[in-house]
Amino acid sequence: MLIDKLAAGVVQVQTPIGPRYVMPSFLQRVYLLWMFRNFPILPHAVLSGRQQRMIDRMCGEQRFASMAYADGMDEAPVIGTVEHRPPIAADQLPPRRPAASEGSRGLTAEARQRS
Repeated sequence: MLIDKLAAGVVQVQTPIGPRYVMPSFLQRVYLLWMFRNFPILPHAVLSGRQQRMIDRMCGEQRFASMAYADGMDEAPVIGTVEHRPPIAADQLPPRRPAASEGSRGLTAEARQRS
């Protein structure tokens, strides 16, 4: 199994539109086998800067192919999975709602006055 991953392994990258598979070079496969030696799935955020750059470069240089449409990719062993989610900027988040609305404050104050 390790020899199969070294010979023809692919890396699965989780994207917002679904999993994509990248075919790394031989030296990249060696490094990726070491990188995924303890965990089969790693979030992009826990990787070192060098590892993040390598994954980003592989994603930028390689064409992604979904497993269902790739020719012969269903037979390729998966070295590991990277949860690749782009960071969400603060300005993209929806505005926060207050924990308690003013109407509920009025009701609690009214209930206190009656008791």
